[in-house]
Amino acid sequence: MNFRYSLTTNLLFGTGNEKLIGKEASKLGRKVMIVTGGTSTKKSGLLDRTADMLGQHNVEYIVFDKVQQNPLCSTVDEGAALMKKEKCDGAVALGGGSSIDTAKAICAAAVYDVPVEELVYGGSRIKKAMPVIAVPTTCGTGSEVNGVAVLTNEKNNDKKSIKGDAIIPAAAIVDPALMMTMPEKIFASVSFDALCHLMEAYLSVHANPVTDMIALEGMRLVNDNILKVYNDYENIEAWENITLASTLGGYTLNAIGVIAGHGMEHPLSGLKNIMHGRGLAAVMPVLLKELADEAPEKTGEISRIFGGSDGKECWKVILGLLKSLELDLTLDDLGFSRSDIRWLTDNAFKVSAGTISCSPKELERDDIYRLYSEAFTFNKEH
Repeated sequence: MNFRYSLTTNLLFGTGNEKLIGKEASKLGRKVMIVTGGTSTKKSGLLDRTADMLGQHNVEYIVFDKVQQNPLCSTVDEGAALMKKEKCDGAVALGGGSSIDTAKAICAAAVYDVPVEELVYGGSRIKKAMPVIAVPTTCGTGSEVNGVAVLTNEKNNDKKSIKGDAIIPAAAIVDPALMMTMPEKIFASVSFDALCHLMEAYLSVHANPVTDMIALEGMRLVNDNILKVYNDYENIEAWENITLASTLGGYTLNAIGVIAGHGMEHPLSGLKNIMHGRGLAAVMPVLLKELADEAPEKTGEISRIFGGSDGKECWKVILGLLKSLELDLTLDDLGFSRSDIRWLTDNAFKVSAGTISCSPKELERDDIYRLYSEAFTFNKEH
């Protein structure tokens, strides 16, 4: 047994911790960039409240509110240019994983002073970046505690990430109350993404005893709380538990990464700009069925957490959960055609070959092609 594990983010978890934004931002320096999307944090009032808290701590700020559902390289470059022009000392990311990923990438591109595309395809880990404070408003990506930022290159639809300890947020202010403004459809999508981080890290060939403990606890929290939240948005205890599960998924993602589930999904949202969790919902049941024989003990443990008896039922119980969340989607539902399968397969190995190789079964190009093909009808046939 030989492994390493490190925790570097100052995690400030708990209902009401939104009030800490100004204090934490003041540690970054004189001036920060608020990175967010154009709608949700304005409607919820979080953006205005953040501005007030920054003012109370004598922190100047500028707002960059151009984050997309699937962040684009060009958006990052625009933000990095603004960060340099305004001489910001770091960023405060408000929103879902897209806002946090965009902020991390901006803070890296500004320091390297190159188009972020060069970092995406450069193959090296990010070793320097401006600091980021992450304030998530969705319980899904775990981006607030990991050193990954996923970006889409609009020139060729590649959805690929930059990675490195330098872009792990300096602080994560995780306030479950901030999650409660999400529409149910978004909650279902992002919380399933969190579950996939946990399942995939647990199934990875690189899993270790620490990440296994974290993943198992995270999956238990998802099973016990996801439908409680979905059916009763006022259940703050369930919100706290599902939000914690999401953050735990961020820790496993940082330490272990993911496997073919995410490897197959990134081409989907890269090509069609769909919601990431909805793409995962279309491919995960068919992948779990494929992996059952190769990883019977671990798929069996996942199965038992969600009410099944063994690994062969793993995909069935996860599909049952998806049905309860109205997420039992197929690739056909998401607007893909069978003529897309070749591109999806080629792109999966172009941008995610390493991720696919972490799966407990060796998956060749023909296997991924077949799994994409099955995902056009699988979730509706079972």
